[in-house]
Amino acid sequence: MQEVPCSDVSCDQIQQWLHEANAQRQGNVVAGLALAQRAWESARAQGFLEEHLSAAVLRAFFLYRHGDTEAMLAASEDLLPLLREQGSTPRLCELLRWMAFACADLGEFEAALAHINESLARARELGDKRMVAVALNSVGACLERMGDPWQAERLMNEAAALLGEDASEFERMVSHNNLATVALGLFNLLNHSQHPEHQRERLDALQRARLHALAVRPHALTLGDNYLLALCDTNRGEVLLHLHELVEAEAVLLASVQLADRQGYLALGWRLRCSLAELHLAQGQAQAAKQLLEAVLDSAAGRVKAHIALRLHHAAYRANKALGLAELALHHLECHQAIARERSAAQLRAQARFFVSRMEAERALANVSAEPRAAESSDPVTPSEDEEAQLRDPLTGLGNHRCMAARMPALVQRAERSGAALTVALVDVDRFKIINERHGRAVADRVLQVLAQMLRDNTRASDLLLRWGGEEFLVVLPDTVPDRAFEVCERLRQAVEAYAWVQLAPDLDVTLSIGLANAPPYATDLLVVRAESAMLRAKYLGRNRVALA
Repeated sequence: MQEVPCSDVSCDQIQQWLHEANAQRQGNVVAGLALAQRAWESARAQGFLEEHLSAAVLRAFFLYRHGDTEAMLAASEDLLPLLREQGSTPRLCELLRWMAFACADLGEFEAALAHINESLARARELGDKRMVAVALNSVGACLERMGDPWQAERLMNEAAALLGEDASEFERMVSHNNLATVALGLFNLLNHSQHPEHQRERLDALQRARLHALAVRPHALTLGDNYLLALCDTNRGEVLLHLHELVEAEAVLLASVQLADRQGYLALGWRLRCSLAELHLAQGQAQAAKQLLEAVLDSAAGRVKAHIALRLHHAAYRANKALGLAELALHHLECHQAIARERSAAQLRAQARFFVSRMEAERALANVSAEPRAAESSDPVTPSEDEEAQLRDPLTGLGNHRCMAARMPALVQRAERSGAALTVALVDVDRFKIINERHGRAVADRVLQVLAQMLRDNTRASDLLLRWGGEEFLVVLPDTVPDRAFEVCERLRQAVEAYAWVQLAPDLDVTLSIGLANAPPYATDLLVVRAESAMLRAKYLGRNRVALA
C-alpha cells in the first residue's frame, strides 16, 4: 500500500498516532519513536502547532530512552524555541531535564547545568513544588556526573524532604532511582582508594545503592514503567556484582538484558552487557568477557556514553591482560586513560558553574519551603554569570562578603519572622601563618581549597558558605539549633584533623578552631561578633576545638 504524503494526513490520523505513541511510553521505544516521528512530520507539514509540539516532545523522549543521545539533543534544540514561546510549562521543564541528563551523559557538563537550572527556574515560575523537587533531584544527578556524588546525594535527599509523605509513586521512583545511581557513582569513585575511611564510605555507599535499587522496583511495577524497572535492576545487578554475589547478579543482569532488548533500550543494553563482561571476569572467564566487550564496542562505536565507554575499555584492558594479549590490553588502557583525561577536564571546567548551580538550588529550596508572602509575590531576577562571579571567592569557589550582603538579610528575617533557629560558625585555620611561611603560598592556597571542599561535604545545600578572611570561613546554618550545629562543626573538625595533609607537603598538619553563635538576637553583626569571640576562646583553650558563644 502506498504511503500517504504528510500533507494529506488528516488531523484525526495524527492524533491517533499520538495516542498510540503515548501508549508506548512504557512499552517499546522503537515502535513509539516511529509513531511519534510520523505524527511529527505530518503535523509540521500541515502547520498543526499543538500536535507538532506534542509529537516533538514524544520524539525526544523516545530518542533519549533508546539511547540516541546526540539525535535527541539535536531534536530538542530545534524544539526549545517553540516551547519557550509558550512560557513556563510542565513539558518544557521535562524536556530541559532530559536535555540536562543527555548532556551530562556526553560529558557536556556546562550545558547540562544550564539546562537543569532553566528547568528549575521554570518550575519555580509555575509554583509547583513537585516539579521543583524533581528538578532539584536532577541537579543532583548532574552533579554526580560532574564527579561530586556527595553534594548530589545531599541535594537529592533535601529534594525528597520537600515533598515528604506527599510524594507520589513517580516522585518516589525517581528519587530512589537517582539515589541508587549516585551511591554507585560514589562507590566507583572511591573503588581504588586504600584509605580506611574511603573503604568504609564506599561499602556504605554500596549498601545504600542496594536499598534504593530495591525501593524503586515496587513503584516501577505499579506505574508499569519498564525503563525504570530495567534501570533499577541494572543498578541492583551491579551492586550484587560488587558484593561478589555472582549467581544472583547474573540472574538479575540477564533478565534485565532481555527486558532492555525487548523494549529497545539500546544504551541501557550496552551498560548491562558491560556489567555481564565484568561478571565473566569475576568468574575467571576472560575469553567470554573479551568477546562480549568487542561486540559491544563494535555496535556502540561513536555512540556510547562517556562513563560507559570508560568501563568498557577498562574491562577490555583487564580481559586482554588476563589472556596475555599485551598489545590489545595496552590499546584499551590508552583509550580508557584518554577518555578519563577528557572527562576530568570537562568536570574541572564545569566547577565554575557548580557554585551557580548550588545557589540556584538553595534559592529553590528557600522559595518552596517558605510561606507565601505578599512582598515576595514575584520571583527575583536570576543573576547573570558575571553577577554570580562577583559573589564568590575565586580561590575556593565559596561565597564572599558580597554574597553575605546579598543573602544573609533574607535568612535572618525569615528566622526572626518564624522564630526558627539560626546558627553562625566562624572557622579559623590554626597557625595558618606558619603554614604559609614553612610550606609556601601554593601549598597554603591548596589547603584553603581542600578545606572549602570539606565544608561543602559536611554541610547542606541550604547552608551559606563564605570565605570570610584570609584563613577564615563563615558558615550560616538556617533552621539549626546550637547542639546540632556543634555536631556538624565537630564532625568537620575531626575530618580536618584526620585528613592526610602530608599528601600536600611533608610534615603538614592542619587543624581548626571554630566558634558558634546562635540567634536570637537576629542581627548579623552581633552574630558574627559573638561567633568570633567564641572562636578566639577556642584558640585560648588550646586550638583544634569547637566553642559555643
